[in-house]
Amino acid sequence: MSMDDDVPPSIAWARMRFAVVGPLLVSPAEHGVLQEQLEQLASKSWRHPTTGEMVRFSASTIERWYYTAKNSPGDPVGALARKLNAHAGTFPSVSAALREAIGNQYKQHPSWSYQLHYDNMVALADKQPEIAPIPSYPTVRRFMKSRGLFKRKRPRRERSGSQDGGIFEQREQLSFESEYVNALWHLDFHEGSRKVVTAEGQLETAFLLGILDDHSRLCPHLQWYLHESTETLTHGLIQAFLKRDLCNGLLSDNGSAMLAAETRQGLLRLGVVQYLTLPAHPEQNAKQEVFWAQVEGRLVPMLEGEPELTLALLNRATQAWVELEYNRKVHSETGQTPLERFLAGKNVGRPSPDADTLRRLFRQQVRRTHRLSDGTVSVMGVRFEVPARYRTLLHPHVRFAGWDLSCIDLVDERSDKILCVLYPLDKHKNADRRRRVIPPVQDDSPAQHSHAGIAPLLKKLMADYAATGLPPAYLPCDPYPMPEQQPNNDNDNQEEDVS
Repeated sequence: MSMDDDVPPSIAWARMRFAVVGPLLVSPAEHGVLQEQLEQLASKSWRHPTTGEMVRFSASTIERWYYTAKNSPGDPVGALARKLNAHAGTFPSVSAALREAIGNQYKQHPSWSYQLHYDNMVALADKQPEIAPIPSYPTVRRFMKSRGLFKRKRPRRERSGSQDGGIFEQREQLSFESEYVNALWHLDFHEGSRKVVTAEGQLETAFLLGILDDHSRLCPHLQWYLHESTETLTHGLIQAFLKRDLCNGLLSDNGSAMLAAETRQGLLRLGVVQYLTLPAHPEQNAKQEVFWAQVEGRLVPMLEGEPELTLALLNRATQAWVELEYNRKVHSETGQTPLERFLAGKNVGRPSPDADTLRRLFRQQVRRTHRLSDGTVSVMGVRFEVPARYRTLLHPHVRFAGWDLSCIDLVDERSDKILCVLYPLDKHKNADRRRRVIPPVQDDSPAQHSHAGIAPLLKKLMADYAATGLPPAYLPCDPYPMPEQQPNNDNDNQEEDVS
C-alpha cells in the first residue's frame, strides 16, 4: 500500500485506512445510504500496508475509521494512525538496577560488542540477583542504542617512552460532477502557444498551471511558469489552498510533477485524496481540457498586439481575465457563474494552514544514516548538522524539497511530527574553535581506565572448571635450576706443592 520507502508502519496503516474511507469523505453519503456504501467497501480487497497481501475489512471496522477521520478534519490521516504504546521507548522490562549495571559495565568496557555486554549481564545476574531477570538480547541492544551506548573503538595503548502496464478493458465513458464545492479539484499543466521574452532576451515557452473546482467550475488559481516541475506545481497549489481552502480530492494526470514524492506526501499530510487519470486517457480530465480551449480562444488572442510579452505581463493579464471574466461569466452547462455556484453550493472544504506550514508539508520524507563522527546527515550530496540532543538517532527521518536545500526538517518517525529544523554544515563557522558543551548523561560519559578485575563471565568459567576437580591442562614452565657450588680446593693444592 505504501508508495514510499522507509515509511513507519503506523503511518503506512494510516494511509491505507485513509485510502479506504477517503471516497466517503470526498462525497458524503446521504441519509440512509452510508451502510450500503460501507458494505460495498467491505466487499473489496485492499493491499496490506506491511505484507502486501490482499485483505478485507468488515463494515463495522470501516465505519469506525470513517467516523474517526470525519471527527478530525484538521488531520484525518494522523487520526487514523495506530496509537503509540504507552510504554514505547521506556523499556519497562529493564529494571533500574539493571540500567545502572549496564551503564557501569559500559563505562568500563565501551569497546565491547552488544552480545558480549549481554552475556556478561547474564553471568553477573548469578552473583547479583537484584538485577535479574535479564530481558532478551534484542531488548538489551535496543535499550543501549536508545541511550547512546554505542560500541566505540578500542583506544590504542600508549607506548612507554612514546504504473500498471496491462491493456485496459473497454468501458463506457460517462460525464460526472461532484455534488459539493471543494470536494474535487482538477489540476493540470498546459503548454502555451505564445512564447514569452525572458530577462536574457530569449524566447521561452510558458507553461500554465490551472486548477478548477469540479462542482462550480471556479478557478481557484491560474499562473504561468517557465517550466513544468514539482516546485511550480506546489507553488501554485499552495496559493489555491490559501485562496479557497483545502479541497478533499485532487484529480490530475500521471505527470512527473504529480507523481513526485513532495506532491504525494504533501497531499496525504493535508488529508487530500489524490486521483490519477489512466495513462493515455485525457478525457477523464475533460473539464480541464475545455478550460484550456477558453484560455487559447479568448485570453491569448487578446495579447496578440503585444510585441514583447514577458512572463510578468502575461501573469497580470491572466489574473485579471480569470477573476473578472471567467469566474463571473455564466457557464453554459450550469446556468450560473462559477463564483455564484461556488458561494451557493454546500462547501465541504477545510480551513487551510498558513503559507509556511503548507510549504513544509509539501516535502518528501526519507530515512538517512546519522554520521556520528561529526553529527551530520547527507541529503542530495549536502551535509546537514544534527543538534547534539538528537545524537542518539542512528537513522533519523528528514523532510526536504528537492528544489530548496536551504533547510530541512527533522521528523519523529513514530508520530510524524517535526522535531526541529536542520541547516547545511558551515565549516568556516565551525573553524572558530568554539564548541558547545554537551549536557552530561550517565551513558555518555567518557571512558575511563579502571581496575575492574576479571569479567563476570570469565570468573564463572574459571569457577566451573575448578569445581570439576581436574588439574589445569597445561605444564608450567619453571626457570632452569642454578648449577651447584663446587668446593674450593685452592688450599689442598698449596699443601701438595709444599710437600
